[in-house]
Amino acid sequence: MKTPFQPGDIQEFSVIISEKDVAHFDQQQVHDVYATFAIARDFEWAGRLFVLQMIEENEEGIGTMVEVNHIAPALIHQKVQIVARLDLLIENEIICSMEARVGKRLIATGRTGQKIMNKERINRIFAAL
Repeated sequence: MKTPFQPGDIQEFSVIISEKDVAHFDQQQVHDVYATFAIARDFEWAGRLFVLQMIEENEEGIGTMVEVNHIAPALIHQKVQIVARLDLLIENEIICSMEARVGKRLIATGRTGQKIMNKERINRIFAAL
């Protein structure tokens, strides 16, 4: 595992909200806004941007937690900027704090955790299930 980052470092990306990002339950659409589960997915991706630069060829990242505090709606076609801030790097686990904004308006905050592990170990864990 490479460790080019320190606490306080950030990764960011933006996403344009589309139909795939709104809440559907039992194939019925709930609202035409950025769903909490889509925010969780995008928060995980933002944290993974660190992982992708840290893993060696024989390693992979695996999620350990995701927390979303959904504060305000974002509408379809709006651009959401997501910022992941590296808070902790403890051995092979990284913990990030997250923010999502439309312009200056805060949409969500949260945290994610991911561990970097040997691919073979991950496969053994899955096979044992």
